[in-house]
Amino acid sequence: MTVNSKLIERLAPWIAVVVLVIIWEVTVRLFNVPSFIFPSALETAQALITYAGPIGQHSWQTFWTTLIGFGLGVAVGLVLGFIIGSSRFLYNACYPLLVGFNAIPKVAFVPILVVWFGIGSVPAILTAFLICFFPIVVNVATGLATLEPEMEDVLRVLGARRMDVLLKVGLPRSLPYFFASLKIAITLAFVGTVVSETVASNQGIGYLMMSAGSQMRMGLVFAGLLVISAMAMVMYELFAQLEKRMTAWAHRS
Repeated sequence: MTVNSKLIERLAPWIAVVVLVIIWEVTVRLFNVPSFIFPSALETAQALITYAGPIGQHSWQTFWTTLIGFGLGVAVGLVLGFIIGSSRFLYNACYPLLVGFNAIPKVAFVPILVVWFGIGSVPAILTAFLICFFPIVVNVATGLATLEPEMEDVLRVLGARRMDVLLKVGLPRSLPYFFASLKIAITLAFVGTVVSETVASNQGIGYLMMSAGSQMRMGLVFAGLLVISAMAMVMYELFAQLEKRMTAWAHRS
């Protein structure tokens, strides 16, 4: 691959963003769409600048709330995934239950969490946790459950116990699955936090967007959407880079 090709490849996401913004702005102006229905890119940028202070405060609230819920999801998901993946019986018994639980819309849990914990950060943290731990459990369990029988037989012949196989071979082999699930889970965690904030909080980007929408300030609403997207993309890229460093052996150079 030439230097120019590498440069274009690195710039491709930014080029796509610029093209999308241009299409957005031209479409709104061409069809003369009212700003209270669909604001232009310029109006959204102006809202980002005008309300930078409130957006920053609410963004920080959403960010740390999401990280706490995500951290809980990683801890619980890793433990559950290891337990379920280490036993064929538990894998077959628990997998349908996990699928059934994941099928429940997490917004349905918000009223219950409000009754239990009141309005505030706790329902948002728990909603982020509930929505993001499933992919971690499934990927870790799948990575362990699909360990090649031939490899396990060889290790057993060499004197390895079941726990040795899981810890020294199964877990390292599951790392690509684990990091893939982290990239999915962090984006879902932001979804869970914002959904909860729109219903059961008086702070956070979700609350800001709901408040702005009720006042027909759609530029601010779209500014909130952009901020959420930016935070999710930054965290996704962080875990993508961490994945490359930790599981370079599993990818083509």
